[in-house]
Amino acid sequence: MIRSTVFALLLASSAIAQVRHEDIAKGASQDWLTYAGTYAGWRYSPLQQITAANARNIVPKWVYHVPGARGLQSSPIVYQGVMYVTAPNSVYAIDGRSGRLIWRYADPRAKSNGPNRGAAIWGDKVYFTTTDNYLVALNRHTGALIFNKQYADVAKGTTSTSAPVIAKGKVIVGSSGGDSGMRGFLMALSADTGEELWKTYTIPAKGEKGSETWGDLIDWGGGATWLSGTYDPALNTLYWTTGNPWPDYNGSVRPGDNLYSCSLLALDLDTGKMKWYFQFTPHDTHDWDAQSWPVLVDTEIQGKPRKIVLHANRNGFFYALDRVTGEFLRATPLIDKITWAKGIDAKGRPMELPNIEPTAEGNWICPSVKGATNWMGQSYNPGTALLYVLTLEQCGMFYRSSQKPEPMKNFSGGGATEEGGQVILRALDPKTGKRAWEYPMTGLGRMWTGTVSTAGGVIISGDDDGNVIALDAKNGKHLWHFNVGEMLTASPITYSIDGKQYVAIASASAVFSFGLFEPAESIAQPVIEIKKK
Repeated sequence: MIRSTVFALLLASSAIAQVRHEDIAKGASQDWLTYAGTYAGWRYSPLQQITAANARNIVPKWVYHVPGARGLQSSPIVYQGVMYVTAPNSVYAIDGRSGRLIWRYADPRAKSNGPNRGAAIWGDKVYFTTTDNYLVALNRHTGALIFNKQYADVAKGTTSTSAPVIAKGKVIVGSSGGDSGMRGFLMALSADTGEELWKTYTIPAKGEKGSETWGDLIDWGGGATWLSGTYDPALNTLYWTTGNPWPDYNGSVRPGDNLYSCSLLALDLDTGKMKWYFQFTPHDTHDWDAQSWPVLVDTEIQGKPRKIVLHANRNGFFYALDRVTGEFLRATPLIDKITWAKGIDAKGRPMELPNIEPTAEGNWICPSVKGATNWMGQSYNPGTALLYVLTLEQCGMFYRSSQKPEPMKNFSGGGATEEGGQVILRALDPKTGKRAWEYPMTGLGRMWTGTVSTAGGVIISGDDDGNVIALDAKNGKHLWHFNVGEMLTASPITYSIDGKQYVAIASASAVFSFGLFEPAESIAQPVIEIKKK
């Protein structure tokens, strides 16, 4: 009865409201409407009830344990008081106030259980993708299935892990599976029907421009788009990064730069046509996908106003590009120890050092296969004008195999191992690429989470030991932490209901929501007068 009452109240309050293009573009203050918060990829909220002054008073508000979950990577979305969280091939609608389950949808057909990083919302529908490449649209109030459309064939090596991005009625979905041999792509599907509107491959076909940078393995070249991208409505341009070429560690069988792997692509939203590209790591042999989403910022570079796109790359460098033209502006070291390149030249190409390729005996390279950063993501705060990035100081061994590549056999052409590392949250100045401050996390760098920043001057993140952490956005001062008892592998969000701000994050098996401590209201006690006899 309680669950039915909660659902009825939520339905009544949100029956008219629908998520529009304008809502996602501006970022509704009380909600979290898309994977990175807004189209620009800031992971920033204008909420300011939680501040650097009161963050020490944050307490757990509720916990929802996701049945059977063993490694949640979902970043929730929130609209009209309802939180939508994905697990492999399933979505949970949860009351954002109490953590009570409203409805659950599990795809009855999907069999594999790869990671899923989030849902999307548009109109009165919630969307997510399954591991076998179906776009599922559900009624956001009831969880009822509206459509279930297959957009790619899993038999060709393609799976899906990322949260869709929706703009102008187009659901943008990517592709995963680049470590086993596949041909990466990005697609636009109709938000109304799920029908394909356009499809752009990240690896050119034989005879197309860029195909000369490949050998015979071009049909299985990788370049997966396994993380959500960003979008500039004014330029009508999508910004999406691509993964490693295949096979990962054996570059001898794919001579050339291997376009458009390890790159940033700027695509026209309406047609999927490529406007420009920038390749961060030509001929990658260390599995350094360009998979942390692009962040769109308007700022000054060398005294001139520029529309830029920022990218913290796994290869160890922090890039700034002109997002209108793709012009390379700057690259600075993201981590302290980089042994594969001495820097980036004036055209944006790495100046590689000798003897960096994987070998049969193993080659010690920094950064490790995990990269200097990864998909968990960064946040930009317009109040401090800083970008907050979790980085990893770690080196590792890279091995090359002489085995003949076989697509879809999970053969990556070798392997990699790493030593213990140090995760460090770094605040970077987009104007210069320099560090403003840094905060070392606890743990050995086994895994790390993302960040969210707020107008209250607080950054929320997590460490390797399962601590959710609040830091002062201005100087990195530790304000608060809470241990959830298990590893954190997703990015946090923040939202507000009835004037109360919450912070939510998925752990390995549950979703935690936090807010400020509220003293219990005192209840007046009756005064009993005892008369003496």
